This record gives sequence, structure tokens and C-alpha cells, in this order.
Amino acid sequence: MLFWVAVALSGAVDAQEVTRKTDSDKQPTDSGHDNQSTPSAVQLDTVQVTGTRIKGGTTPSPVITIDSTRIREEGFTDLGEVIRSLPQNFGGGQNPGVATGAAAGGPANQNITGGSSLNLRGLGPDASLTLLNGRRLAYSGFAQAVDLGAIPLDAVDRLEIVPDGASAVYGSDAVGGVANVILKLDFEGITLGARYGGATDGGLATHEATATAGTTWAGGGLVAAWKQASNDPIRSDQRDYTGAMLRPSTLWPDGELRSGVLSLHQALGETLELRLDGLRSARETQTSQSYGSVYYPYRAKTHTTLVAPSLLWRLSDDWTLQLDAALGKDKTAFAQPAILAATGQSLSSGTGAYSNASHSYELGVEGALLSLPAGNARLAAGAGYRSNDFLYQRYADGAQASRFAYAEVSVPLIDAAQGAGGVDRLELTGAVRTEDGDYGRVNTPKLGLIYSPSSGITFKAAWGRSFKAPTLMQRFSGQTGIYYLASTFGATGLPADATALWLSGGNRDLRPERARTWSASLALHPEALPGLETELTWFDIDYTQRILQPITSYDVFGNATYADFVTLAPTAGEQSAALVGVSDFYNYAGSPYDSNKVAAIIDGRYVNASRQRIKGVDLSGAYRFEAGEGDLTVRGAASWLDSNQSIAADQAPVALAGTLFHPARISARLGMVWDRRGMTASLFGNYKEGVRDVTRDTRGASFTTLDATLRYETDPGRGPWRELAFELAGQNLLDRAPPSYLAPSPSYAPYDSTNYSAIGRFLSMSISKHW
Repeated sequence: MLFWVAVALSGAVDAQEVTRKTDSDKQPTDSGHDNQSTPSAVQLDTVQVTGTRIKGGTTPSPVITIDSTRIREEGFTDLGEVIRSLPQNFGGGQNPGVATGAAAGGPANQNITGGSSLNLRGLGPDASLTLLNGRRLAYSGFAQAVDLGAIPLDAVDRLEIVPDGASAVYGSDAVGGVANVILKLDFEGITLGARYGGATDGGLATHEATATAGTTWAGGGLVAAWKQASNDPIRSDQRDYTGAMLRPSTLWPDGELRSGVLSLHQALGETLELRLDGLRSARETQTSQSYGSVYYPYRAKTHTTLVAPSLLWRLSDDWTLQLDAALGKDKTAFAQPAILAATGQSLSSGTGAYSNASHSYELGVEGALLSLPAGNARLAAGAGYRSNDFLYQRYADGAQASRFAYAEVSVPLIDAAQGAGGVDRLELTGAVRTEDGDYGRVNTPKLGLIYSPSSGITFKAAWGRSFKAPTLMQRFSGQTGIYYLASTFGATGLPADATALWLSGGNRDLRPERARTWSASLALHPEALPGLETELTWFDIDYTQRILQPITSYDVFGNATYADFVTLAPTAGEQSAALVGVSDFYNYAGSPYDSNKVAAIIDGRYVNASRQRIKGVDLSGAYRFEAGEGDLTVRGAASWLDSNQSIAADQAPVALAGTLFHPARISARLGMVWDRRGMTASLFGNYKEGVRDVTRDTRGASFTTLDATLRYETDPGRGPWRELAFELAGQNLLDRAPPSYLAPSPSYAPYDSTNYSAIGRFLSMSISKHW
């Protein structure tokens, strides 16, 4: 069971007087069955925008806000679908549709848990921070992914995403950006729902049941939501374009999820607020991959827990003091035996588990520093401690901890009331954070500017530095040495019995990855067209000291790409030093180890070597207007991405964006929603540009799909038919197959499963009833 609890003790505040100040105030918000009319129901007046700790503040970075109304209008069934629909997010990393062979784009491209993780700009799930009500969850698996799809949608008020560096505010991991899932506080009544769907080409038969209940009372409220879902797998023999794959193989995992949330808040007194957030989910997944005579069924069970209490004191002169803590655990236990296809005999058990635990404690203050003609200059400052533990049975065991301190200011210089010519608003922001861990000390500043020449135009710009601490798998995985014939790595002109020593494993001396980020955005929201909002954003990320395993192929000897990681003709002393700490040694040379025959040491251990440059442009907009007796909203977003990587600082960069198993260069989603008296209909198109197979210098076709949703809700009133909701939804209505490529092995899926989906046309229907 998953639960979420929020308790608030504060002075009585009329709910009608509390407003959320976000960068998307003009967007309609979903009240659902929230109790908006009960004066005694209290909502916390300390809600902050994602990307800043200043109460009621504005971040100089762009903010994407997706509220529950939009989620419902577009027919999404979980937050995994929501983030995969965003052009700024990459479908690689930990996601259920990532199939065998996708790890060619990096070891993080694996379906470990069946969950869905954030991966902004394709920088990896470990470089995109995920929060629940502003709190960190425990990492999942080995790549620091967080399963957004486990959170029941009925409990979600909105999802806020800042696709810009945010380490100055949140610390490690927020290089690509940060996503914050914000849960509802108040709900009145009971809602039961059920959903069924399936792929028309076969597979993915999905069953889902949900229950949400809530009530409000003087000064508080309670919301509880529960979800249980299961789905069948998609097998390779159910799709024509994967018929040549070795069997049994799956393209989408068999899955089962049980989750629930509980949110409780209570106002009492005038100076104190107490809040407790908690999370627990249980997910099971099963896949299979075949290598001909042997296949590997993979079954995993993941349990996630979060407990995060908070105390907030209201001090004098609009200052607050807040004490936070968050305790999280995540464990994925798996079994992947090797099965002999001909007889069904088990050749090995292949069991293991990834266990993650996190603890964080923080004390912070926020308030008005001084009064200026344009408003109050405000300060947020604090300090804290954070630790993470990781255990991968028999392979990695380690922990790292850090102490941190931060400060953030917002300084309004001009506002509309001052009547300054050509300036409607001018505000400066600044933040700095220092973290001191066993991986070293890192300082991350961020400066921002917010400028409006008139009420209908807003320009924002931000410069900052961000960082990501090494993952515990990268630091503490075991050391392995393998003794090969040198010819294995392409050696020529050497004796036939010449050998090479290959090293792999973790590196405890890894330093944090560092990034310099720029962003600038221009938003138009003209008063003459109150339903129109559009924003154009430019971003640039210079990401250095990236951690990677540098050797990715057997073509090593004579390859300039790997020259920095190969020691030719090593001395006996160099060989002895290389073998220090090696816990597992394997001899595949066919003869005893002989230091006189070792032609090279090939160091494939994790190292701070890579540099990435990521830049691009985002465009988003929405226009809402009356259409007949209803309202029509046209909404869309597009992203152009250019990214490249150098394995070493002195090497020429190679393209990432637009190549197999990396983000497509152009991604877009555009559509419309029509709403009339309980009837909602939407139609959206999705586009991804084709990606290039660099090994053959060929480019695949683009991928365009259409999604539609039709929903009807009966009016509230009396009788058994009141507040019923019916929904029909379809994804990929034209049943487009993903663009194919020539896979290097029949064990691999012959399409880019990080960019394109094998689901095909998926149809579903759902019904819910509210009392």
C-alpha cells in the first residue's frame, strides 16, 4: 500500500483568500471535487513555485505547469505518459517501453523496475531531479531513477517542471532540470473508477481500479487515493516488424502496480504548521530476452517508501522558520535465470537486488529583508544534511553524505505602479548553494533577470552552475580484471600469444559532474487576447567531467578515441598497480597470466572524462476562445535539440541528439480541446524526427501519431446518474509502426525504443462515479 500524509497546523485562513502564485496563473486549474466553497477548509499559504524557495516568488527559468484538468483532457492515465508526451523529455533511461538493445545509448537505458523516470534533455535520469511536494524520493535501481508512474493521478493537483539547471536551489542532480509533483490538499466525497484498454495489434490488455475519498472540516481536510493496475506484455511475435527477433522476447513488460496516497492537513493556532508526507508503492514487472539457445526471463519486485515530516513556525514581520526531514527507501529484488531453450533447464539463478536509502534534514528561514518602492526584497536561507546508501548484492556497497547551505534573494526594482516608461516590471534574483561531501565541495550560484516592458510581455534570463554527485554504483561497484588475447581488441603486428588486461568497475575517486547553464525566454500574454499565452525559450548547457565507462567497443588498439585509456607495453609495476583492489579476475586468454606478454592495460572503469554540450530552443503556446456554445483550446509545444559529446577533453565531439538511442532533434505535440457543458473532446498529434544509425550512416523515418479523447460528465445534482464520468481514449489512432533500423543482433529490437513506441493503436474506456 502506498500512503501520503500531510498535516498542517496554522492560523485559520479563509480558503478563498489563498492563491497560488505561479508562472502559469492564467491557465485554468482543476478543482475536480475539491472543496472550494467551504470557508473553514484551510489551504497552506506557504505554497512556493518550483524553482525558487521564495514564498510567492518567480523563478527566472521557464516553468511547465500541467494541472489535473489538462491531464484529464488529454487522456493520460499516469504520470509516466505525461512526461513521455513532453518534447523536453527523452523516453530513454528507466521506462517500461525501453527494449533490449537500447543500452547502446548508455547503461541507464534499461527497464529495471517497469516504472517511468524523468530524463530532461536526454541527460539521463540521474541528471534530472524528481520531487514529491518539494521532497526528494529515494533513488530506484542503479541509475538514480525515480518512478513517477507510481503516484495515482487522482491525488495529483499539478506537475511543475523547470527544464533548466536548478542546483543552486535544490543541490545535486538538477542539471537538466527538476520536476515537482504537487498533490491535492482538499477533496470532498468519494469517487470510484475503473478502466480497461488494450492494443489492437495484441498485448497490453490493461485493467485499472481507483478509489479516492476526502472530506474537510474546520481548519483541515483529508484526501485518500488508491490505485491498482495490471497489464499484459507485448511480445515480439505480436508485431510484424519484430517477427525476426529471437523468442521469447518482450517489447513491453508484464506489470502490476498497487499504490495509494493519503493527505491530511489541520490548522490549529496561529504560529505552527505541521506536515507529514509519505509514500509507499509496490510494483512487479516481468520481461524476457532471448539469445537463441538460451533465454533470460526477468522478474522484478520494487517497493518504495517515503516519510517526510515538516514543521513551520510563523515568526514576526512576515518571517517563517521551517524544519524538514525526509526518509526514503527503495528496493528492487530481481531474478534473471538463464534457461536452456531446448529443454527448459535452468543454467543459473541470476538473483539480485538494488537497495537504496536516503535521509535528509534541513532548517530554513524565509521572509522580507527590506521594503522597496516596487515591493519587498525577500530572502530564503538554510542549511542541512543529506545521505544516500546503496547496496547491489555482491557487486556494490557504499554510501555518501553531504552538508549543505544555501541562500536565495529576490529584489523587485520596478513595478507597474511606479509608471516607469518602457518598464512594467524589473526584478533581479540570485541564489547560491554550497555542498560539502565525501566527493568534494561544490559551489553552485545562479543569477536571474525578470523584465516586462508591458503587461503583455515578459522576458526572463538565467545563468547558473549545476552539478551531479557520482552515483553510488559508479563509485562503489566491484573491481574486475579480465585477461584477454590482445587480438580480441583489434591488435595487429603482435605475437599471436600477446595479451591485454581489461579493467572495469567503480572508482571511489570520482569527482562531481559540473555544468554551466544559460536560459532566456520570451513570454507573450497580451491583454487584447486574454486567452493567448506563448513562450519561446533558448537554452545552453556546457556539461563537463561527465562520468562514463570510456571503452564501448572491442576496436581499441590504434583507435584514437580510446588512446587516453590504454597503456601500451605496461611495466610489471604498472600491471601490479592496476590489479590492486581487483576482487574478481577472469582469464580468457587460454594460458596462465604472464606479465611479459601483456601488450596493453585497457582501463574501462568509470572516469570523469566526458564533456557534453546541449543547446536548443523550446516553443510552447495555448489559445483559448469561445467556439459556438463551448470553449476551444489550441495547445502545443515543440523542442529543437542539439547535443554532442567528447569522450575526452581533447577529442572531437560526436553527435548525440538525432542518433539512435538518444533524443530526436525535433519533438513536438500539438492539438486542441473542445469543452461544452460536461462534454470534452481532444485531438493531439505527436511528432518525432527520424534518428540516424551512425554505424551505417543511415537515417530512419520520422514518427507521427494521433491521440484522441472523448469524455462526458453528468451534472452534479440528485439521483443515481449524477456526477458520472465516461471516457473513451485512443493513442496512435492510425496504428503507426515505429521506424525500423538494422539491429546488430536478432536478440535486439529493430527500432529505437527510447524514441518510438511498439504499442501501436491503443484503445481504452473508463467510468467513474462521485458521491
